[in-house]
Amino acid sequence: MTHLSVNLNAVAMLRNRRSVPWPSVTGIARIALDAGADGITVHPRPDERHIRRTDVFELVTLLRQDYPGREFNIEGYPTEDFLTLVERAAPDQVTLVPDDPLQSTSDHGWNIEANRAVLTPAIERMRQAGIRVSLFINADPAAPAAAANVGADRVELYTGPYGGSLKPELQAVHLEALRETADAARAAGHNARPGQGGLLVNAGHDLNLVNLPPLKQAIPDLAEVSIGHAITADALIYGMAETVRHYKIACA
Repeated sequence: MTHLSVNLNAVAMLRNRRSVPWPSVTGIARIALDAGADGITVHPRPDERHIRRTDVFELVTLLRQDYPGREFNIEGYPTEDFLTLVERAAPDQVTLVPDDPLQSTSDHGWNIEANRAVLTPAIERMRQAGIRVSLFINADPAAPAAAANVGADRVELYTGPYGGSLKPELQAVHLEALRETADAARAAGHNARPGQGGLLVNAGHDLNLVNLPPLKQAIPDLAEVSIGHAITADALIYGMAETVRHYKIACA
């Protein structure tokens, strides 16, 4: 079973349009978790245009007190402020992304070799804090080995080109590239850390109920998907609880 982590950024962005406390980020998180979500993802940006630092710690409290065993994943660029926030929150996983602070959303993976000086100490710092590290990568079979070499525990495949493809023939090309990258991740993980089960593969960006099942078929051992935009959009139709149940079926 692929784990489903519900990204709450879009919920927070909707709340932030007004000076009122609704929709409640923790309230929506509770609905998603009660419906079977395996975890919660947030991406607190420096300008707090969606997730706020206070949200991070309120979610920590919610998960630890009421949902032990569910995972908390924090995404972000490894600035000193971000790493300190993650150390304080102590999530199960941190996903390091190469976003510029002005980007509206993640739109590419790391060039790991070019950013080794940034990534290596950040990864070591997170692992010393007992936090699993995932690196956001493009569909590139060379990327997983580089991720393993700088100490990552997992990679998250950037699925934007696949998810955003409206032509079936183009989508098939992107899907094959993702499959090849997942194959390379298994080999890279075994070579870098023998006996530890390989470099596990997460995925995220523009995944939905239509394109998630083919991705799961192409990568049967996909460890986790992090989905926010499509889940929030579908929740406007089905409600959050029923939407989570739909996505759990798609992850099976």
